[in-house]
Amino acid sequence: MGGMKYTQLGRTGLKVSRLVLGTMNFGPQTDEADSHAIMDAALDAGINFFDTANVYGWGENKGRTESIIGTWFAKGEGRRDKVVLATKVYGNMGADGPAWPNHDKLSALNIRRAVDASLKRLQTDYIDVYQFHHIDRDTPFEEIWQAIDVLVQQGKILYVGSSNFPGYKIAQANESAARRGGTIGLVSEQCLYNLAERRAEMEVIPAAQDYGLGVIPWSPLHGGLLGGVLKKEAQGGRRTSGRAADALADPATRAQIQSYEDLLDKHGIEPGEAALAWLLTRPGVTGPIVGPRTAEQLASAVRAAELELSEELLTGLDEIFPGPGPSPEAFAW
Repeated sequence: MGGMKYTQLGRTGLKVSRLVLGTMNFGPQTDEADSHAIMDAALDAGINFFDTANVYGWGENKGRTESIIGTWFAKGEGRRDKVVLATKVYGNMGADGPAWPNHDKLSALNIRRAVDASLKRLQTDYIDVYQFHHIDRDTPFEEIWQAIDVLVQQGKILYVGSSNFPGYKIAQANESAARRGGTIGLVSEQCLYNLAERRAEMEVIPAAQDYGLGVIPWSPLHGGLLGGVLKKEAQGGRRTSGRAADALADPATRAQIQSYEDLLDKHGIEPGEAALAWLLTRPGVTGPIVGPRTAEQLASAVRAAELELSEELLTGLDEIFPGPGPSPEAFAW
């Protein structure tokens, strides 16, 4: 199991690795054989927490990622038993275009349909952490929790998490669960959080900490922006695209990233590894999601989990990427 560290997921008794294997690239970027090899390597490294979603695979291939995980589980040798499996519900699973009524979101009907479809693709009879991919403004939490209680009683799911929830929705969800009694409520929140995007510190993370949710940051490198993009650009490496390219178009951001890369150069640490290690020092964080396309990217993330960042370096990172500050002081006066 290497030197992997484990922690409890939020207020639960569930033990998870401090790195979470994100599978979004399995299918669209990484073929089935390579995806299986990456999952085997993750287990070898001691990573036991795997995150996916019913819509991964995208377009007409929605569900493809879950299916790739399912064929991997089917190889046996204790694979399913070693994994804490997290998937998500919300997105429209039909062909692109408007959803047929009740084929998306969080109605009791869609939750029931979506969980059965995910179990089939994943070739398993239970999901450890079932996550709401987004808030559903039309469905009351009473309905959602009733649907979840049934699934827990049926043994199809064990825990429930949220993703992309604002702080007040985490509070609403768990207050409504408490009123029902006997309902576990949310135990994790998966949010966009990294050095370059620290708004979650204002409301989401304090809410998660107060209600006992583990925080699972997605996009820990902000779409590659924190992974040494300028250095790679200078060396004629992989072209920057998506979120990172948009950010670099702004001269102030480019200067900020340059200072960041210079600082890490001085400390002799790879930028991407420092960005992951920084998240592991943050209060409330269970572990960041790493979504490797290759075995080498996975190995780099595992190295990051073992990095100790000096106080001097942490202070330097804070100066380059200041957070919003404590809540409500950050905006109240």
